[in-house]
Amino acid sequence: MARQRGTKRPPFGLPVGIVLTAMPDGRRHTVRTADGGMVCGRLAGVPSGAAAEEAQAAAAAMLVACARDLHGVGVEVTWDASPEPGSRTGQVTPLAAEPRPGSRSAFGA
Repeated sequence: MARQRGTKRPPFGLPVGIVLTAMPDGRRHTVRTADGGMVCGRLAGVPSGAAAEEAQAAAAAMLVACARDLHGVGVEVTWDASPEPGSRTGQVTPLAAEPRPGSRSAFGA
């Protein structure tokens, strides 16, 4: 299949999961993507001594912005309880698409 001229693929797939890990110099993240990839890095803007909730909020905001800006999709991040201190896992779920103003649904309504 030929690519359309002027269209650009996002640098990585839609996020589907995340692992946050506390390190001495701050928080690290590993993001799993729908296409089987992983994106790893330091969680920017969160000091090393920050509470887990602050790191989770920053990571969720990063994922929401990434999904919206790169894929045009709204997402929600839900965090799992972690038995390991300093580590958190989260699931990224796409939100139901809202119809655009003036568009018709598949049922003609």
